[in-house]
Amino acid sequence: MKRKYYLTTPLYYVNDIPHIGHAYTTIAADVLARYKKMMGFDVYFLTGTDEHGHKIWLAAEDKKETTQKFVDKMAEGFKTAWRTLDIAYDDFLRTTENRHEQVVQAVFSKLMEQGDIYKGEYEGWYCVPCESFWSEMDFIDGKNCPDCGRATEILKEETYFFKLAKYQDKLLKHFEANPDFLQPLSRKNEILQFIKRGLKDLSVTRTAFPWGVGVPGDSKHVVYVWFDALLNYISALGYPDDEKFKQYWPADVQLMGKEIVRFHAVIWPAILMALNIPLPKKIFGHGWWTVEGKKMSKSRGNVVDPLVLSDGFGVDPIRYFLLREVPFGSDGDFSMASFIKRYNSDLANDIGNLLNRTLTMIDLYFQSEIQNSICDTQFDALSIALVGLTKETPKVVDQHMNNLAFAAALAAIWKLINKANKYIEDETPWKMAKAGETVKLQAVMSNLYDVLQTTALLVSPFMPATAESMRLQLGVKGKINKGQPLFPRLQK
Repeated sequence: MKRKYYLTTPLYYVNDIPHIGHAYTTIAADVLARYKKMMGFDVYFLTGTDEHGHKIWLAAEDKKETTQKFVDKMAEGFKTAWRTLDIAYDDFLRTTENRHEQVVQAVFSKLMEQGDIYKGEYEGWYCVPCESFWSEMDFIDGKNCPDCGRATEILKEETYFFKLAKYQDKLLKHFEANPDFLQPLSRKNEILQFIKRGLKDLSVTRTAFPWGVGVPGDSKHVVYVWFDALLNYISALGYPDDEKFKQYWPADVQLMGKEIVRFHAVIWPAILMALNIPLPKKIFGHGWWTVEGKKMSKSRGNVVDPLVLSDGFGVDPIRYFLLREVPFGSDGDFSMASFIKRYNSDLANDIGNLLNRTLTMIDLYFQSEIQNSICDTQFDALSIALVGLTKETPKVVDQHMNNLAFAAALAAIWKLINKANKYIEDETPWKMAKAGETVKLQAVMSNLYDVLQTTALLVSPFMPATAESMRLQLGVKGKINKGQPLFPRLQK
């Protein structure tokens, strides 16, 4: 029986179009899903859109559209973006779907019945963009929101509370017993400090606007967007009775940007504890992307549209750059200069050149046919080293992929590619051909062909179209089919 692997992105808030930050999380999840499928896992990859809340309601009003029409259009924009970026998800959940709303209401009712949700009144500083209440002790800069920096306003309303404080000690014990639960370490330290400062019960309904999942038996209230949205990870699986839920839960890894780690590492586990459901195995909060050294913002006009980029340079180079440029978990900077440099160096010069040179020589010296040499292909120290690295690289890549170290996995693949390019220079196959050393030449070509086959396999989760092009050119049963260069050089 296959081992299961359930991974999720957050649900993206549909108040705006997809940008490079959304693409980063989703590409990382897609790469991981493709890799795990390749390794024989039964994978379920969930993404989707978060479509309730005050901001959505205001955005629709601003556009003079019905809220449902607005979210329908925005959700389709995300689906289009993921199709363009070659994202092969298994499920795309929208929080306005009936299957999700039913689970939210069932969970809300269950937690009310067992006393984990109760009715009260809340007064506090409220941030409309973040849809979050803040206490005096949370503020750093006046009464500005600690998350987004915008001004907050005092708000008093009847609300239902979730007993978050009740689960403080249990959360701390879980972190202690499961040191890899939240990664990277910097995020874990931040969250532990936050929990240790003392958790307060969480307001989980709103009355100031009508757009949300209705509270069962109380039409004046809608469920707070962050309580509603978090439940998607189990509603998509048909919690509680669907076989899919029994098969895939708990999640193996939940990926997100660092700005929403607190919701996923504090509120979400507490809800699961209240429901007596196992917690996810791993939550991973990656870093932010700046653009040309500056924070991305609409007002600066520097929001990077991944669709425009992929239209200009191809999808695979974008997928490659985002996961190679910085370690997953660290902050990164997107600049056209660094993108073009990596494209020309890694893609055009390294992998593209290796494929083109090798197939050109096989075509020239062996009429497009490659077979294992009748002699030992490890006939010299250079060949022994290359063959050894070819066999070792998949193991190294597997280790890095299991640690979500995408940049390190790609670096290991490129170490093999660069070794093969150096091997060509050192072995000088053109001299072998001139000297009539056919057996040696056959061995060199066979070694390079093996490198390319291994490389095509290992890059396939990262660059699916590139891997397919490589496989077509490498052919079957030793008959190559040389095509166009993979990555024509870009002019700076």
